[in-house]
Amino acid sequence: MNKQVSVDDVIDLMIEKLNAGGKVTFTPRGTSMLPMLRDGQDIVILEKPKGRLHLFDVALYKRDNGQYVLHRVNDFDSDGCYVMCGDNQFSLEHGIRDDQIIAVMTAFFRKGKSYTPRSLIYRIYFNFWGYTRLLRRALGYTAGKSRALFNKRNKSDF
Repeated sequence: MNKQVSVDDVIDLMIEKLNAGGKVTFTPRGTSMLPMLRDGQDIVILEKPKGRLHLFDVALYKRDNGQYVLHRVNDFDSDGCYVMCGDNQFSLEHGIRDDQIIAVMTAFFRKGKSYTPRSLIYRIYFNFWGYTRLLRRALGYTAGKSRALFNKRNKSDF
């Protein structure tokens, strides 16, 4: 039986293990990384980064407000800070510094099958998903407006 605990409760142990060269395995919660990581279902393997993160790396970091987040590198600010965003989000988070980065995802498991950033299917996914963020946002906005208009018309028919 797996016990659910908050990242806040185990972060010190995670950092200790990462600093000793170990790997950390956990099941992320939330929907910000859908469709790649499903809430409470997929398992993520994290390691301490070996240098700077690369475009589309997935990293665990600590926001200045103390919140821990697992999001993808989407760009770099002119000052070298990371621009992060969840796969299921559209608002970019600027100004993430190297000292905020705790770990980088080196693999994840879905239904017992391992996927690494080097695997072909993963590279196809993150290139498609990363480069179509603005298009997906526009399509989502249009679909939402169309649904609202359709629902409004159907309600007025009664």
